[in-house]
Amino acid sequence: MKIKDNHINYVEFKAKDLEKIKTFYKTCFDWFFTDYGPTYIAFSESGLQGGFEKTESEIVNGVLVVLYHKNLDLIKNKIIKSNGKISKDIFSFTGGRRFHFIDPAGNELAIWSE
Repeated sequence: MKIKDNHINYVEFKAKDLEKIKTFYKTCFDWFFTDYGPTYIAFSESGLQGGFEKTESEIVNGVLVVLYHKNLDLIKNKIIKSNGKISKDIFSFTGGRRFHFIDPAGNELAIWSE
């Protein structure tokens, strides 16, 4: 399936214990995991790809919805012009680049690109 601009592409959760969360989702739902160092694991075979980021903080809203867009600068400027706020500017990670934003209702989402 081709990745499309502006579609939900990835869901990211928070977890305090990545080994425990891997065991839970593998046992209950047969998800598969890929480790990306000590603070991040990605999952597949769940209907939508996603990951778990290790955190020591209290988990209040543990889900980050990640959209895709081939031009991060273009979509970032559209968000700013539409009264969205950038909460984490563009940064690189294994596999691409992304940024986070807050929508007018206060929800945080992210957008990534290769």
